[in-house]
Amino acid sequence: MTPEEIQIPRKITTQLLHLAQISPEFEICGLIGSRNGLPTTCYPITNRAEQPQQRFLLDAAEQIAAMTGMRESGEALFAIYHSHPTAPAQPSAADLAMAAYPDALYLIISLNTKGILEMRAFKIDAESAREIPLVLSDH
Repeated sequence: MTPEEIQIPRKITTQLLHLAQISPEFEICGLIGSRNGLPTTCYPITNRAEQPQQRFLLDAAEQIAAMTGMRESGEALFAIYHSHPTAPAQPSAADLAMAAYPDALYLIISLNTKGILEMRAFKIDAESAREIPLVLSDH
């Protein structure tokens, strides 16, 4: 594994892909908490965007509750995730413009791959994105 690769547990990957599959028409979104740099908990959050088919906006109260839950559990914010029902797993112009946590990883799940789900990770800072390779782990 290179220093730039991010390990993500198979359990969390499966959970994210399942959430995207059960909501194929709307973008799903949420947070992932970590301990010691390893992702541990998925916090699904309601998408409050006016056009949830094309955008995501984390419900503010649920986001605060998730961040509080992380802090109380000794977790740190690891990633912000969302899905693209009809677009590739890469940041859109809106994703770049709205990214407010440069230290967090942004996970994007695409359903637009002919029946094969795709998940990619990015670091987004100052409206530019850099892809970070994901490595599945069994932890």
